[in-house]
Amino acid sequence: MNILHNISLKNYNTFGINVNAKNFVQANSIEELQEIIQLNYPDKFLLGGGSNMLLTKDIDNALVIYLNLKGKKIIQQDDDFVYIKAHAGENWHEFVLWCLEHDFGGLENMSLIPGNVGTAPIQNIGAYGKELKDNFVSCETIEIATGKTRNFTKEACNFDYRNSVFKNELKGQYIITSVSFKLTKHSHKTNTSYGAIEAELAAKNIKKPSITDISNAVIAIRNSKLPDPKKLGNSGSFFKNPVVPNTIFNTFIQQFPEAPSYKVSDTETKIPAGWLIEKAGFKGKRFGDAGVHKNQALVLVNYGNATGQEIWDLAMRIKTTVFEKFGIEINPEVNIY
Repeated sequence: MNILHNISLKNYNTFGINVNAKNFVQANSIEELQEIIQLNYPDKFLLGGGSNMLLTKDIDNALVIYLNLKGKKIIQQDDDFVYIKAHAGENWHEFVLWCLEHDFGGLENMSLIPGNVGTAPIQNIGAYGKELKDNFVSCETIEIATGKTRNFTKEACNFDYRNSVFKNELKGQYIITSVSFKLTKHSHKTNTSYGAIEAELAAKNIKKPSITDISNAVIAIRNSKLPDPKKLGNSGSFFKNPVVPNTIFNTFIQQFPEAPSYKVSDTETKIPAGWLIEKAGFKGKRFGDAGVHKNQALVLVNYGNATGQEIWDLAMRIKTTVFEKFGIEINPEVNIY
C-alpha cells in the first residue's frame, strides 16, 4: 500500500469540491483493505464514487480510503433467475449496462445513476419506480473495528426510502465490499408507469419495450434534466421527496391543489421535492458559484469554485423557504461531511 499526503479530493467527488485529505490510500483488494483498516488512524473515511456526498471541510483527522475493488460475476443461476456479484468499486451505470448486454432484467430503471456499486445499498438508490432493494440479495462487508467479514441479508439491511442500516445505527462501522443481486433472465417484469418513461417510449413508437428500451428511455430523460457531473459539479438529487402523513398532506393539497403527489400507503403521501423547490422560486437561481439547476430544481450545482459550505448554506436556505411556504420539511438525500 502507498499512503499519500495532502491530496486534493476535487476529482474524487462529483460536486468537484476542492477539499484536502491529509492522509489518502487506495485499496485495490479485500486483503489490502483489511491491512489498511488496521493502520493506526483515529478514524477511517470511505470514498467510493463520490456521488452522494457533499464535502464541506478538509479531512485532517481521518485516513481517506479510496475503494478500488473491481470485478463482477455470475454466482448462480437457474432457468428463470441469475445471481450476480459485483464488487464495490464497479461503476453503477457500467454495471447496469453489463447486465443489459446479457439480457438480465431488474436494474434498467436505475440506469445512469452516478456512483459505485458499493455505496448503492447505503442509500438504497432508486429511480423511476424502482429501488435497489427490489433486486438486492445480500452484501459482503468488513467491520472496520475488527477487520472481520460479515454478510448482510436484505432483512438485515433494514431498507427504507433512500435509507438503510448503514446510514443509521451501523453508520461508519462497516465497509461494503461487494453486492449480490437477483435478476430475471426472461419474462422481465418491466415498470414504465413512473415519470416520463411511457411518454419517451411513445415518442419513439415503442409499444412493447425491452429492458434495453426502458434503459435508453431513462438515460434520455435523465440527460434532458440532469447535468453531467464531469461538466457541471453536482450529486444528482440533493433532497429526498418528502413522505408526509395524510393529515399534513390534506391541508397542503387544499392550499395547493395543482401540486403533484403519489400515494405511498393508506396513511402517507409522497410530494415531489423538485416541485416544492421550483414553486419556492429557486429553480435556475445562482448564488455565486452555488446554484440550482435550470432543468431540475432537485439538483444543486457547483458552477466552478463553490465551497461545500456554500452549497450547504444554499441547501439550508431552500429547506427553510420551502417549510415557510408549504409547511413541508425536505431533507438532504446526500451525505454531508
